[in-house]
Amino acid sequence: MNSGSEANELALRMAKAATGHEEIIASQFGYHGNTNMTVAISSYKFDGEGGQGTPEHTHIFPLPDAFRGKFRGEDTGGLYAEEVKRKIETVHEKEMGVSALIVEPIISCGGQIELPAGFLKKAYEYVRAAGGLCISDEVQVGCGRLGKTFWGFQLHDVLPDIITIGKPLGNGHPLAAVVCTTDVAEKFANGMEYFNTFGGNPVSCAIGTEVLRTVKREKLQQHAHQVGEFLKSGLIKLALEYPIIGNVRGQGFFLGFELTDTDRCPLEKQADYLVNRMKDYSILMSTDGPDHNVLKLKPPMVFSLDNAKEVLQYLRIVLAEDFMRKI
Repeated sequence: MNSGSEANELALRMAKAATGHEEIIASQFGYHGNTNMTVAISSYKFDGEGGQGTPEHTHIFPLPDAFRGKFRGEDTGGLYAEEVKRKIETVHEKEMGVSALIVEPIISCGGQIELPAGFLKKAYEYVRAAGGLCISDEVQVGCGRLGKTFWGFQLHDVLPDIITIGKPLGNGHPLAAVVCTTDVAEKFANGMEYFNTFGGNPVSCAIGTEVLRTVKREKLQQHAHQVGEFLKSGLIKLALEYPIIGNVRGQGFFLGFELTDTDRCPLEKQADYLVNRMKDYSILMSTDGPDHNVLKLKPPMVFSLDNAKEVLQYLRIVLAEDFMRKI
């Protein structure tokens, strides 16, 4: 298929075919695509500007943000998993069944949110006990970008029923894929044909195959881990010197750092200022998160150690400017 949106749409269709249910559980501020069905499970869209609130068959649990979320600090994974359990109970109160839980292993549009330890494993247990499926949206984080693991779900010692893969697989070519268990595939083969004009075409398959081979051959996953750890440790050192950096998080080449005051209130204006000042040094960054105060770093897989040093060098210059210190 052609995009992550299309992959997630197919995953939802497969989950409904396999379970016979429509109710989807997803994260607050999650984003899973731009089609009607994927927008309907994307809080980032329907709770944002122009949105019309949560659709009937979607159930949103609080963003599992251990820094500024509903539950803060260590050992919050179980508490956030209980929020998923409450959504399951809400579905059952409607005398309905759970179709699936869909979540990114690091929630991108929520602000590069790393899932608290133990959250995903417990959430998967609750969903499966209710007869639902577990979908890992790997569209942004997959294919080695996280460094430590090839897939994001591997960070949490879980195995999804369905995995969706998008843009990294094509390296610029419009390509996506859905991977599922044999059981899900057999239940989906119910006679209603899945057809895609460009699905499985040999050119796209050749491109995807070569991308995966290149990641392995050139050890890009290991590269993302090594350079990403250097960049993340550099950001943590900057946070000690400039307390406007309230939190540094992420893995490999999927990092974020959050600008807050001493009370953890978001600093959107400073984040916007930082983005624009970095452009003066020919470094492109952007903001994310519900308060637009998280700077996201998702460089290409060939991003080098020298590139990381340059980013840290200019961040230090901008962070020392008067506007960034007036908080």
